[in-house]
Amino acid sequence: MATQNAPERLTMFIDAVIAIALTLLALELPVPTGDTTEAMLDSVWDHGKEYLAFAVSFVVIAAHWRAHHEIFGYVRSLSSRLISLTLAWLFMQVLTPFATRVITADGAFPPRFSLYAIVQVLASSTFALIIREIRREHLYRTDAPPRAVGQNLVRSVCLAAVFGVSVPVSFLTTGTWAYLCWLAAPLVLAVAGRVQGSRGV
Repeated sequence: MATQNAPERLTMFIDAVIAIALTLLALELPVPTGDTTEAMLDSVWDHGKEYLAFAVSFVVIAAHWRAHHEIFGYVRSLSSRLISLTLAWLFMQVLTPFATRVITADGAFPPRFSLYAIVQVLASSTFALIIREIRREHLYRTDAPPRAVGQNLVRSVCLAAVFGVSVPVSFLTTGTWAYLCWLAAPLVLAVAGRVQGSRGV
């Protein structure tokens, strides 16, 4: 795409859609009820999984947006493929509020958990493809730090792997172990960062 301000326009569109996705998360939060303080607190406790799911999804969407914002700060031009990949990535962000409702609903745990995890696998994988497209077509500015681009690529691959592993774990073990896979993400990212740093990538 030859338009000079195309990357900026796409970034503005992304920001707007992400804001809508975060708003949808908040709209689904149950309102605690009760005629006394104790009843209200009990209601909050009863809806604890919904509030926790909201917090997790907010952090997940915010992390996706932050990585995309960081990379697109160095993009100077767009390709048709990059736009298509970005829209696919954006679709996963919009789908996350729905996946959040599913994971907190009643029913068999593995399918509900797996839907959420698969959405994040696809989001992270798509973002890795976005970075690959930017690199392959040299769509970034000359002042773009290669290390920052490389770090985001490694993070995306690691997150896709972590969420991907949690899917079979949810079918083979209890829900606790499946969630522990997600909690391992910061450790995996830290190890990957150290390995990447030692190689000077």
